[in-house]
Amino acid sequence: MFQISKLCITISSLVTAQRHVALTAVRAIDQKWRAAKGLPENPNAFGPLTNLPDYTFLDGRTTPLGSNQKKRLIKQQETAAKIVELSSELEFAKQRHERLKSEAQAEKQRIMQNKLKPKGHLLLKKK
Repeated sequence: MFQISKLCITISSLVTAQRHVALTAVRAIDQKWRAAKGLPENPNAFGPLTNLPDYTFLDGRTTPLGSNQKKRLIKQQETAAKIVELSSELEFAKQRHERLKSEAQAEKQRIMQNKLKPKGHLLLKKK
């Protein structure tokens, strides 16, 4: 018993505890490199690991969507619907602007045609 405790004391005196402080950046991923390559900021946000199903059936049945996969699909559909809506509003605004511009031009032309015309000897000089 005495020998075991003596061995534990000698081993514990040889092992010293060292504390290390890790100084890592908040974003360890090189964002500039990812942006230069046209990749998303978060590598786990898009790709085969997140978009494809976790498993497939051998007989060809479709696999059910994952919980986050369904949320992501709904969000993408909402974004697509918003894009279509905004692009139609933009097209309407362009057409309206062109219509107002042509109406203003037509109004200006009408005013020019309805101005007072020269009469008498001034009318005869033009011919």
